[in-house]
Amino acid sequence: MQLTSKKELENLASTLSYTFNNIHILENALVHRSFLNEKQGQSLENNERLEFLGDAILSTVVSHLLIKRFPVADEGRLSKFRAKLVNENALARLAMDMGLGKYLLLGKGEEITGGREKPSILSDAYEAVIAAVYLDGGFEQAFSLVAKQFSTLIEEVSVAELSRDYKTELQERTQELFKAAPKYQLMSENGPEHNKIFDVEVIINSEKFGRGQGRTKKEAEQQAAMETLERLKRLGTGTGGEGPVKDKN
Repeated sequence: MQLTSKKELENLASTLSYTFNNIHILENALVHRSFLNEKQGQSLENNERLEFLGDAILSTVVSHLLIKRFPVADEGRLSKFRAKLVNENALARLAMDMGLGKYLLLGKGEEITGGREKPSILSDAYEAVIAAVYLDGGFEQAFSLVAKQFSTLIEEVSVAELSRDYKTELQERTQELFKAAPKYQLMSENGPEHNKIFDVEVIINSEKFGRGQGRTKKEAEQQAAMETLERLKRLGTGTGGEGPVKDKN
């Protein structure tokens, strides 16, 4: 394949809703090492350095977005969420949605073996493109692009998380441990009517165990139940820890 034309690069940039100051940075993000192996003398380098940078940018931005979306989730759960979002298959799907494969510069071997559809090549190129936006326009531009592309995916994680019934799990656990049901107490609700944030605490036998926030009372209660389950696990309620949490009353 010949070098990507300026018009093709501009079409890809349009897909990103970003205008490059230096379009050649984007071109570099599309260069697979197999292309340079067969095209000696080209004034290009492969996209592996950009891929390395893009991976770090994605991790940072997605971590920020998850912390904002799940304000009481602990590090372990946030890491699981991020792993669902930032992985080879997920990034390859985003690359496919952008039509990124048709812009790649590949060697003949990769071309013949379907390199334009390989998840490993697509995901690496996607990370490289994120890095290209960062180098050309700065962190705010890269943040905006990632936030836009991952907003729906993060909401899907949120829906999946809420579909897990932490309240029922907690009720079963507290009945087993304390012979008591958890109570949910609304602590506050803030913000305009169309965008309220509810703050809820879990109380078991008059002791506060967990707290959660959400855009609805149900979401806040589920988050509070999730945090309480995590706390019980950390304190060792039959999971090899320091022993069950005892009622202080």
